[in-house]
Amino acid sequence: MIPRVMSTQHPDNVFIPFFAHDPAMGGEDEITEAFYAFSVLGADEQMWDFEGKEVDEFVVKKLFERYPYFFRKKMLGKELRLTPRVPNPSIEKAEAKLLLETLEAIPRSADYARLFYGEEVAPIFEVILPMTTSSAELNRVYHLYKRYIVWKQYKRVYDIKLYEWIGRFYPEEISVIPLFETREAILVAADMVREYISDKELEYQRVFLARSDPAMNYGLISAVIYDKFALYELQKLSEEESIEIYPIIGVGGAPFRGHFTPENVDVVLREYPSAQTYTVQSSFKYDRPAKEVIHAIERVKGSKRGTAEKVPEEIFGLLEQYTERYSAEIKVLAPIIREVAKYVPSRRRRKLHVGLFGYSREVNGSALPRAIKFTASLYSLGIPPEILGLSALGEKDIDAISDVYRSIYEDLSFAFSCFNPKAAEKFKFLKDVLEISTLFEFERNEEHCEITSKILGGEISEELIIKAASIRGFLG
Repeated sequence: MIPRVMSTQHPDNVFIPFFAHDPAMGGEDEITEAFYAFSVLGADEQMWDFEGKEVDEFVVKKLFERYPYFFRKKMLGKELRLTPRVPNPSIEKAEAKLLLETLEAIPRSADYARLFYGEEVAPIFEVILPMTTSSAELNRVYHLYKRYIVWKQYKRVYDIKLYEWIGRFYPEEISVIPLFETREAILVAADMVREYISDKELEYQRVFLARSDPAMNYGLISAVIYDKFALYELQKLSEEESIEIYPIIGVGGAPFRGHFTPENVDVVLREYPSAQTYTVQSSFKYDRPAKEVIHAIERVKGSKRGTAEKVPEEIFGLLEQYTERYSAEIKVLAPIIREVAKYVPSRRRRKLHVGLFGYSREVNGSALPRAIKFTASLYSLGIPPEILGLSALGEKDIDAISDVYRSIYEDLSFAFSCFNPKAAEKFKFLKDVLEISTLFEFERNEEHCEITSKILGGEISEELIIKAASIRGFLG
């Protein structure tokens, strides 16, 4: 069973779930959330984020203790998956040793499962490595578990071997899922995966492609094209190496981050047909009625995986000028983005992604906020990030891009409905964007404009940011 729907802890929601004890969820709330995602919403996988946050290492034990009836019917590790995202020691030096603790918890979780199910089952048997930049990083995690976590059971402790004293370590090896987040990594993702799988006998390999971080770093259109290129190359690799490769696409609610909302699932399924797994983030789960969410997840799980299409080389030529313009406009907007971001509410007790260009980029001496607050800040100003960089493209360019990025007109039409023309009075370069907006069919959301006008005018508050977010259906 390879999941179609991965519930994640990305904090892009406007509204607080009914079971949360605090607007910034964490700890015990996330245990409940995992059960809710499995039992009510119908997700078949829950990402468990150990990266840069205090997280409960006893999640498996607590799920079994609190919800035994459910997990006896739905076996964790077979019918359902719990997949940790671990720190990458190559990038996150302060969190590096947390990787060891996370991997050590895997055999312990298997012990709980053995007692619970009465048979050998691994509730956790794969991990996600963020910010992957080489096959060596993947191999380090793979061999760290196999050679140091598992093999130490055969070491002698005084007068006895470790496994004779504390029991066998299971599973004997784990799968490592690379999460590719930079342009450089995404464009050579297939090459890195090829190197990683070359000396292993694997039944299949999962690969995770980010959508939010590439969009923040290089612009919306670039992010979509890069991921589509990687999906096609991974499909070729699968055929060449005769191994099943199952891509995961990390999509959020805003068009900038994937436009994966309950009402838009069919569009996203058509956009990334070769993806096996789609991320259901917090806004998807909590900013729509539960019935709509359940129905949308059923749609995804009931859909059949398709094939990826090749990206024409000439499209990449258009991306260079587009990304250059996008970056220049972000530099102009950076000070006001940072100011508004201070008022965007936090929805998780977490600290993510230290060191990636998109999260710690220095602009005028200070870093931009992370992707969700970045997106929320720009939408709150009436400057949806989807429209930035567009002035570098002509009508023919956008039409050519639409042959690859098929939902570009729908995504940008949504963005333009939230674009406040008054922003062009404050930032002159946006006047060019006003002209481009005539290529799209949309009805301006006047209520959203009214709120963003106040924020543009300096009346920045959490209350106004949340009010605008509730209108458009996601925080960031």
